[in-house]
Amino acid sequence: MPTFRFKFVVQASIEDVWKFYTDVNHLEIITPKEIDLKIIRTSSQDITLGQEIWLSGKIIANRRNEWHSNITFMKKYEYVDEMITGPFKTWKHSHKFKDLGGNGTEIIDEIQFELPYGILGRLLQGYASNQLKKTFYHRKLATCNFLEKKLN
Repeated sequence: MPTFRFKFVVQASIEDVWKFYTDVNHLEIITPKEIDLKIIRTSSQDITLGQEIWLSGKIIANRRNEWHSNITFMKKYEYVDEMITGPFKTWKHSHKFKDLGGNGTEIIDEIQFELPYGILGRLLQGYASNQLKKTFYHRKLATCNFLEKKLN
């Protein structure tokens, strides 16, 4: 199964980053506008172990898809969300946050994913990886913009 890894540093304390990333509303802030992400329902406003969230967005092929996800692992400065139903055959997203001191925090995203559609899906894995790179680059810029602006 393909794994996508993306990491970056934001000039904000780990506590500010953790507070931001464990509020479900951060998803609408960091997701590219063209995805048009909407939170349909959530079992908790805060991201906690066992929390479920239902989303809608233009995730694959510019078509609106629904996504149901669950937080399957959580400890301080780390959590994992896994897709229950949605546009991917498999999706497991690990979020890790490392304190770099000096008001810096490293954010590490690791995603294991598999597209549906058998052989056709496997042929499109490279395209999907490129789309993830674009999306996560946007998330980096939006996270830095939001947190660094908020602190200044």
